[in-house]
Amino acid sequence: MNSFENIVRQGDDFIAQLRSRRCARVFIISGPSGVGKDAVIERLKESEVDTHFAITATTRQQREGEVDGQHYYFVSAETFAEWVANDQLLEHASVYENRYGVPRDPVVAALRRGQDVIVKIDVQGAAAIRTLVPEAVSIFLAPESMERLHARLSARKTDDVGQLARRFAEAGIELERANEFDYVVFNETNGILRAVSEIRSILLAERAKLDQPTIEI
Repeated sequence: MNSFENIVRQGDDFIAQLRSRRCARVFIISGPSGVGKDAVIERLKESEVDTHFAITATTRQQREGEVDGQHYYFVSAETFAEWVANDQLLEHASVYENRYGVPRDPVVAALRRGQDVIVKIDVQGAAAIRTLVPEAVSIFLAPESMERLHARLSARKTDDVGQLARRFAEAGIELERANEFDYVVFNETNGILRAVSEIRSILLAERAKLDQPTIEI
């Protein structure tokens, strides 16, 4: 029979092997315009303190209450074009006549530190990230109804009637792409805490998997 010391040594060696399987992951949170992605991300930051939240660069105008370097990197069209030319973005796309993209270096640095990365991005960008990082776990944030989504878009008061109609029509198209994602979470009225809790459950479950992919970008 093995001695106590041998059992401890062998057991601890195996536990160390289990711990070594843990790899930094990339999580995508996406959904149609107006579904509440920004609000969900702000809530997630309160509990995911050791997670790197990728910040998107955009050429659109800064909205009231938004902080440069916290919500987005607000850059000129010239700067954005330079970043594209120098391959400094993981992905980039034109959305509603503005350009959006995720800077590469902060994400790569976080993964090398062993930090999980959460990327909040539109549906078009999510597809590009999944192509670049097939191991990424994608979560689609869905509205409780199209009527409620329209109310949220209208409440922003950032678009004229024509722009609002265009955003709403595009949201319907984006909604149909939910099947491309690994998970769906509903962000219902007064239900943001539940949505955040469900997303955290997904993060915890994925982190606990025995087979962890090594991500290289």
